[in-house]
Amino acid sequence: MIGVSIPGYGSFELRHVVTDYNGTLAVDGVLIDGVAAALRSLAERVEIHVITADTFGLAQAQLAGLPVTLTITPPENQAEAKLDYVRGLGASGVVAIGNGRNDRKMLESAAIGIALVQKEGASAETLRSADVVSAGILDALDLLRHTDRLKATLRS
Repeated sequence: MIGVSIPGYGSFELRHVVTDYNGTLAVDGVLIDGVAAALRSLAERVEIHVITADTFGLAQAQLAGLPVTLTITPPENQAEAKLDYVRGLGASGVVAIGNGRNDRKMLESAAIGIALVQKEGASAETLRSADVVSAGILDALDLLRHTDRLKATLRS
């Protein structure tokens, strides 16, 4: 669990990280360098969930051996499927990370939503739904390892 109190924003007990796969953890279906190590480190404190339509069909192989729960969903109604997944975990204890339009609802409902702008870009709707926008997945995951960075960004 990651506990963080952010002045003027709220106190959180974060138990889950829910993340998209393509455009978030991976580019063209292949994990971004450094992501595997970052997920292993973070999994010592929270449960990590990856939910994806798996556009490139590589998520299972790329995530094999990593401490994550992988859920592959049909490509239809992705936004609703991701929202339901976050709510099922208890949104108040979830950090959601994504970049695509189908991530907007899970980012909005999570305790903390982090949108990424990487090689695939980011949906403008998803950016508006996020609490934080990060330039890369490793930076986003580091916000959870070094919560003072999160505090500096979100305090009022």
